[in-house]
Amino acid sequence: MTKLKKIIIGILSLIIIVSLTACGKDVKNENENTTKQPVTTTYPLKIKDSYEREVTIDKEPERIISLGPNITEAIYALGKGDKLVGRTDFCDYPEEVKSVESIGSLQTPSIEKIVDLNPDIVIASTHFPKDVLKKLEDLGIKVVALYGEESFDGAYNTLEKMGQVLNTNDKAKEVVDGMKEKVEYVTSKVQGKGTPSVYYVIDFGQYGDYTATKETFIRNMIVMAGGKNVADDAEGWKYSVEKVLEKNPDMVIVSKYFDTKERIKVATGYKDLDAIKKGNLFEIDNNMLDRQGPRLADGLEALAKIIHPEAFK
Repeated sequence: MTKLKKIIIGILSLIIIVSLTACGKDVKNENENTTKQPVTTTYPLKIKDSYEREVTIDKEPERIISLGPNITEAIYALGKGDKLVGRTDFCDYPEEVKSVESIGSLQTPSIEKIVDLNPDIVIASTHFPKDVLKKLEDLGIKVVALYGEESFDGAYNTLEKMGQVLNTNDKAKEVVDGMKEKVEYVTSKVQGKGTPSVYYVIDFGQYGDYTATKETFIRNMIVMAGGKNVADDAEGWKYSVEKVLEKNPDMVIVSKYFDTKERIKVATGYKDLDAIKKGNLFEIDNNMLDRQGPRLADGLEALAKIIHPEAFK
């Protein structure tokens, strides 16, 4: 009897082991089946661009010309920098783009150079004249204009559309998700930290004083970064040094380019600000704020670290 029980127990154990093994295989197979497949673009691709034109892209572009610094930065962020054959004079990031041939300025690119470069597609952005677009299309060159509203959502949308056009959908999602994560990180860090007043310098001097007024996206970024924008009482980028002196901001932020910091230290009116006298004058790479591209979240972080350095220690 005891021997029979042992045999029965052994058989039952074997059945259980086989069953568990089968279940394990089923779970493994199920996990393998649910592994996310790469998202690929199907060409020909029809896409509505920012001029509300329906553009048909016949094949994955192998030769690309960028007509905007934000577009150029996005091309590299999406891993397609090796496909770039032309860019504007203002496309200066990343560093390797400087070896790519320039086709001129944003608004008056050289049509002849663009034709000579034989692009599969020209990707334009803001400030691109429609008459230039028509000239290129009349010459049989495919042009798509991609730009969103001046906001993080606008930047995300542009990146996602570029992912479709360039067949880098998964990379575009990765870049956008990374930006969203950084925005959430930065805004959570500065929450409840107070709101020091900030004057953001666009330009100053004999041609006028310009800043991020209340309707601008840079103003919104200052608020997101935990600051209070001094020029919320104005619109159209225009301001005056007299108003800045009246507001007497806690800090002044300027571009790191064009020797702006040294020039404003001795500029009439500005040199009398308490912020400048006390050393609360800071530089930032304004390209990260001005360009609706993949570095926008980095720009927000840089801004927040100036306004609330204590939050990032």
